[in-house]
Amino acid sequence: MTDIALVDDHHLMRAGLVGMVNELPGYHVTIEAANGVEFIGQLRGADPPAIAIVDLNMPVMDGYTTIAWLRANQPDILPLALTFDATEEAMLRAVRSGARGFVLKTARPQVLRSALDSLMHTGYYYTEESLDVIARGSLDRPPTELEREEVVARITPRELEFLVLVCDEAEYTYQEVAERMEVQKRTVENYRVSLFDKFKIRSKTGLVLFAMRWGLLK
Repeated sequence: MTDIALVDDHHLMRAGLVGMVNELPGYHVTIEAANGVEFIGQLRGADPPAIAIVDLNMPVMDGYTTIAWLRANQPDILPLALTFDATEEAMLRAVRSGARGFVLKTARPQVLRSALDSLMHTGYYYTEESLDVIARGSLDRPPTELEREEVVARITPRELEFLVLVCDEAEYTYQEVAERMEVQKRTVENYRVSLFDKFKIRSKTGLVLFAMRWGLLK
């Protein structure tokens, strides 16, 4: 059973979503909170959930701030942004805060199930529309230089070389990446595992999205 946290200041909406999640096979809401401060307080001394569904617009501590706090303090918890209106500005701001995907409050159960499954299997959930927004950078505002420098500082030159090859449009296999880097496949596997561990990535798709998010690809 996968534990879920649901953070939303609208009681009726939260109750409805809790019921929806609990009806999905394999998922169960263990934490409910009305804002980020309440959520953080409940995390203390509790088993952390695998996923936090976080409303972006809340009083006291909004979703953007809550998601950024999770990224800095509880990186194992995967944040899924929840909103009525996923504007381009909201999507980009949420991604820069650390959101791993978006779900509309009006989403049907099968959409929510797809989002949760994708988060558990790949670490991310993005639709084609949201990927387009992120990829083309419609607002032309990259993540802050300080954040990007911190991310890049944690990546070794060889890990970066591996990441660029993995994300190449030629779609190289790990064996082909190893040949191009002139190393053993086992060494390439070590680079992959290192990046997965450091940045909580769970799939090759996650590596590509990570690289796109932080502008690591030419």
